[in-house]
Amino acid sequence: MAWRLPLSRWMRNRLRQVDMRWTPNKVTMLRVVVGFAAVCLFGRGAWANLAAVGLTVAAIALDALDGHIARKKRMATPVGAQLDILGDRMIENVYFTYFAVVGMVSLWLPVLFFARGAATDFLRGLAMKAGHSPMGAGWGANAMLQIWWGQALVASRWSRGLYAAMKCLCFCYLGLELALTRGPVALMGELAAGAHTTIRLGADVLTWMTAAFCVMRGLPVLVEGWKYFAGNVGPTRGARSTAQEAM
Repeated sequence: MAWRLPLSRWMRNRLRQVDMRWTPNKVTMLRVVVGFAAVCLFGRGAWANLAAVGLTVAAIALDALDGHIARKKRMATPVGAQLDILGDRMIENVYFTYFAVVGMVSLWLPVLFFARGAATDFLRGLAMKAGHSPMGAGWGANAMLQIWWGQALVASRWSRGLYAAMKCLCFCYLGLELALTRGPVALMGELAAGAHTTIRLGADVLTWMTAAFCVMRGLPVLVEGWKYFAGNVGPTRGARSTAQEAM
């Protein structure tokens, strides 16, 4: 019994040190690495596809973990929020681009996600330049989003959780379809035409529902962010008019 107390204390200290080393930003970067590894495995055989599905679940779980660590350790920062958004964009684009390239989703799907992400991130950048947080209610009166429905759609836990779950379900569904029904090494072999049609319909419904919710979550940022864009364009035009008059 005498040796157990020092050992347990040493173990607690080691665990505490490991815990302190895991910051939200490190978890976000690990999530991106795991997501890229998953996409690299897709198309390399049925079992590799199944492994990629498992890594996809891990990547989405890490998305929830970085937010949990940020809240628990009170390490949330505007830069961390931007890094989290960047990680989301990279994961979304690389997955949908891959599935579009292999013909499992429409090419317009990654185009839509890229355009929506570019527009909202541009406006968030203008908001940060004006001294506002790019996120919603979590940053109080200094938040970019002030309207209640915007905070609910973008910053609330239920919205972020639902969006992450929809993306996870979408990516895993497509990955399982790839492993089970597509290619000469598909685990389920030949399927009837009706079964293929049903599976494809499910993929289309799931992916476009995810895309629709993505657009819905971007609308508050577009509405609130327009004033920052107008505020930056207005002075520039005024300065040009003054310079032209002086000439």
